[in-house]
Amino acid sequence: MPNAYVILLLAVFAETVGTTALQASQQFTRLWPSVLVVVGYGLAFYLMALTLKVMPVGIVYAIWSGMGIVLIALIGLVVFGQRLDWPAVAGLGLIISGILVIHLFSGTAAH
Repeated sequence: MPNAYVILLLAVFAETVGTTALQASQQFTRLWPSVLVVVGYGLAFYLMALTLKVMPVGIVYAIWSGMGIVLIALIGLVVFGQRLDWPAVAGLGLIISGILVIHLFSGTAAH
């Protein structure tokens, strides 16, 4: 099971790189960021699929999407200067709390 979490974290990282490149691609008008979008998402889905061998799809997707949302919001803030208001920060905190509840307390995290 710990390997599944490592693979899932790598999937989140790949998805985050792909989404960041999506912003940098300027609607697919720049070649290399566009290529990075396809590679990042392809790798992310492949790695996420590997975790589905040992974890239920709902848990995998909740962790993958939740962590991706938080990381992309932080990258948007730091790299692209996209500011977050307090309700957005509170919502991100709730997402992090949900991931922690799943990880720490849920018995459905493993098949």
